[in-house]
Amino acid sequence: MTAQEQAPRRVFIVEDETLVAMLIEDMLEELGYTTAAHASTVDEGIAYALAGHYELAILDINIIGGSSFAIASAVAQRGIPFLFCSGYGGLGIPAAWAAQQCVAKPFGLAQLGLALEALLPKAG
Repeated sequence: MTAQEQAPRRVFIVEDETLVAMLIEDMLEELGYTTAAHASTVDEGIAYALAGHYELAILDINIIGGSSFAIASAVAQRGIPFLFCSGYGGLGIPAAWAAQQCVAKPFGLAQLGLALEALLPKAG
């Protein structure tokens, strides 16, 4: 089965800016992914992170209710690859998450595509 024949990978988005979330969803679709769910608060994010069906996650760092680091912990607990995104780049990321990929906003289609590809297991 080729990559084109596989079902699109489901991406969980945590983003509290509705227009930014919609832009990310559009980019994901153009890149061949699908949006599994969108959360805009810490509580929504943790609930879906623990019980939702998704293969990758994009977590805005600063969201309604605080930061997404508790959501990141829930995603990581399940062994699901994720990346952070932030208007501040990697600034403010605690040492525990310092090695985690962070894409600076605003980002474009190509940058998001490369960041998501880097999360995927290498074939071979």
